[in-house]
Amino acid sequence: MPNIGDVFSQNADSRSLAPAAVGSQVLLMVVVSAITIIAFNVLRPNNKIVYEPKVKYHVGNKEPPRISSSVLGWVSPLIHVKEPELVDKIGLDAAVFLRFLRMMRTALTLVALSTCAVLIPLNVAYNLKKVPKDSRDVLSMLTIRDVSGNLLWAHVGMVYVVTGIVIVVSWFHWRDMVRLRSQFFRSPEYHQSFYARTLTVMRVPKKLQSDEGIRAVFESVQVPYPTTAVHIGRRVGKLPYLIEVHNNTVREFEQVLVRYLKGGKIGKKRPTIRFGGFLGMGGQKRDAIDYYTEKLKRTEQAVEAYRAQIDMRKPENYGFASMAAVPYAHVVAQLLEKKHPKGTDISLAPNPKDIIWENLNKSSGEIFRKKMVGWVLLAAVAFFNTVPLFVLSILANLASIASFVPFLESWAKSSPASFNFLSGVLPPAVSAFFGFFLPIAMRWLSQYQGALTNSRLDRAVVARYFAFLVIAQLIIFTVIGVVFNSVTEIVKQIGQHKSFHEILDNLDKLPAKINQTYINQASYWLTFFPLRGFLVIFDLAQILNLLWISFKTHLLGRTPRDHREFTQPPEFQYAIYYSNILFMGTVGLVFAPLAPLVAVGAAIVMWISSWVYKYQLMFVFITKVETGGRLWNPVINRLLFSLMLMHALMLLTMGLQYGWKSFAWVAGIPPFIIVLLYKVYINRVFARPFRYYVPTEAELRNTQVHSQRGDVRGNRLEKRFGHPSLHAELFTPMLHANMMPLLSQVYSGRLDADQTKISEYGGQQLDARVLPGGIRIAAVNQNDLAYDPALYRRDRGELDWDQRSIATALDGPSLKGFPEGGRDSPAPSLPGYARYLAQGGAHGAQDSEIELARFDMDKQPLLPPTTLLPSQSTPSLPGYATPQQLPYSEPAPPQQQHAEGFREAPMHRPQGSGAYYPPAGRESPASNMAGRGAYRG
Repeated sequence: MPNIGDVFSQNADSRSLAPAAVGSQVLLMVVVSAITIIAFNVLRPNNKIVYEPKVKYHVGNKEPPRISSSVLGWVSPLIHVKEPELVDKIGLDAAVFLRFLRMMRTALTLVALSTCAVLIPLNVAYNLKKVPKDSRDVLSMLTIRDVSGNLLWAHVGMVYVVTGIVIVVSWFHWRDMVRLRSQFFRSPEYHQSFYARTLTVMRVPKKLQSDEGIRAVFESVQVPYPTTAVHIGRRVGKLPYLIEVHNNTVREFEQVLVRYLKGGKIGKKRPTIRFGGFLGMGGQKRDAIDYYTEKLKRTEQAVEAYRAQIDMRKPENYGFASMAAVPYAHVVAQLLEKKHPKGTDISLAPNPKDIIWENLNKSSGEIFRKKMVGWVLLAAVAFFNTVPLFVLSILANLASIASFVPFLESWAKSSPASFNFLSGVLPPAVSAFFGFFLPIAMRWLSQYQGALTNSRLDRAVVARYFAFLVIAQLIIFTVIGVVFNSVTEIVKQIGQHKSFHEILDNLDKLPAKINQTYINQASYWLTFFPLRGFLVIFDLAQILNLLWISFKTHLLGRTPRDHREFTQPPEFQYAIYYSNILFMGTVGLVFAPLAPLVAVGAAIVMWISSWVYKYQLMFVFITKVETGGRLWNPVINRLLFSLMLMHALMLLTMGLQYGWKSFAWVAGIPPFIIVLLYKVYINRVFARPFRYYVPTEAELRNTQVHSQRGDVRGNRLEKRFGHPSLHAELFTPMLHANMMPLLSQVYSGRLDADQTKISEYGGQQLDARVLPGGIRIAAVNQNDLAYDPALYRRDRGELDWDQRSIATALDGPSLKGFPEGGRDSPAPSLPGYARYLAQGGAHGAQDSEIELARFDMDKQPLLPPTTLLPSQSTPSLPGYATPQQLPYSEPAPPQQQHAEGFREAPMHRPQGSGAYYPPAGRESPASNMAGRGAYRG
């Protein structure tokens, strides 16, 4: 075996391995990607339910563009369909995701072009002139690794250029995002959605946990607009859990029956289920069909018994309040955003289909406990993920350790081509494998920690999964490489039989070694991006989905419920896709001034992703619940963090190269400050109009106002925001019609024929068999297996319920049905009210509730009885845009005077300004954006 000195002399010859490994990975991924695209073009015309489900299943008139069945027929819609049509057809969430991709591809393309044009010629010229031939390779010549002296300032200058590119590009997209959100808030569908004029009241104190208590909360702060209805949440206990157990039992029962009766024949052996034991050994076996039949009886009886005894009088610590109009809800939400009246938190209500009901009633103490446990579990996941990171680091440095491992050394000598291939393919493959399970764990942990809505859960997953990727796969992975190579350098000196004193004296070379190590990691990322590009294209082909369906159909059998759920378009996992794209963008930006080719790889993947995901969102995936692009702000914040990470790495490079005493590293601090100032600017200019509907005076005057009587009489608030388990229908077992005659043999006796109503089929009456104990199994014909498109539109359409509330709208802006004073109940009489008005607020505890009130609101002048015509001008309120700046619907005709005892809705005049609106002339007509992708769950 060679001595250590010979080992390191042999490592000098391995410098050619990195370019060869990168080249083999790029070549492999290009070939495999080309094969995948060919497979997609061959499979697409004959598998439209997989590749184009939204052509058949869409809501209303939101049908995707026509698409040809020819080989490249799918390309034309991607080229010709622009954002306004996308917003209308696929919803604002999907359009915002595609806009984010376009922003990333534009920014990274400009970054790659500028850094490659400036830095690569300088790096190559320096290496050819001053670096020995045996100390460089093709890739290292393109990086900053061996560059020193004044040439480093060119890289520092490019940090400023990259920062400027990202800020300018993001500013243009931020401005357009505010315009899109403004149109979203003004779209007819949003105004017709009941949740858009509803507020959520959280952390309600025990003494106020009633409908009157919710009303008292609003009265305590003298909100300028009245509530039309209030509703305190009601305790449902174990009912949701019992329903879930029953429905899961139905699914398992259907699977057992279909597998046993597959092909219209009874299986040779009755299916069994094992309780206890380990790895299929020991325990107790039971007949699976008898077991699930008995369990279904018990679960159905348990649900019915619990519903019969549930005490609806027990309130929860949350409630809801509906307002008379959408602008009123947004105005009140802004006023109460930081006030916490009576200790509550009041905000705009989410779509009820977006709510995670099991977390809504958690107390503050329980949420705190779960968050602490969740963070501990998250830390455990992060800790155990370091194991694959060590493996990944070893694989990424395979050429460096080959001389220490005889097997690898002989392999590298005998077959360098296969060794280079493996060292280029394995590291990103291992990274992708372990990365598949992380988002699932992150989402579960975020929900466990108390996320109240699925949209908030998405934001939490983006924050945590992205942070995990950056910390684990970028920072820790780089640190492991630095430690590995630093130890290698020390071992090398020991192998040269140097004394301990000499080794300590040579430690001053470690900074240069550290600097070289994290720059050498660029070779790994150059193998990472080709794999990511292939995975994007593989996602387009959906080959695994086709294989799984074929396997399940031919070997396991599919139940009617499986068929029905399979034919629906799948939901797009925004949080995972956003996180992965952000991480790739972060890697590209961080290495752009150090190794410009990494930015090139990131830009190429962004271009591929922007086209692939445009197809996916147009024809395949749907949005679970439309949020109007709320994920935009969190992902932009992470993009700015990526810039700061780039600044930190460049600052470290300058410190290691010049020494920390030279203060050359201070040149990396100004970009930090620039990014922070840009974030402050975003918060002041864009945040408010992005989050809230900021109406003009004319829009407030012409808004559609709903009556209190209509909301209260129909219990609309309670029906819309009551717990879904109170009215959820239980699953009914379903079986293929050709298997139904075999049931009499399965249960050894004659079964009664009957009909049963199936909610999944729109309440249709289907033929059924009645099992012993009263359990009904419905027969589903072959022609009825697929989801009925009409039922899909009914279940997915956001306005199916809300349109019924339009009848509560009046023929003008009056508040007919409200008592005098414009409130649903008289203003509260607070102790010390008169003294407060005469002397001002005191700091005593007894005046704290008065301090929360806005007593000046009712002194504002009422609206005039007539509306403004388009030709008339009106003074704009501070902080609001003028009618000319924002599009709005045709004004209503002049209203008649109302009967005595009623008055016009009071005009809210906000305090201060700060709203931002796009320049006039850039608006496109408001599209119907709200309600895309609402899910009935």
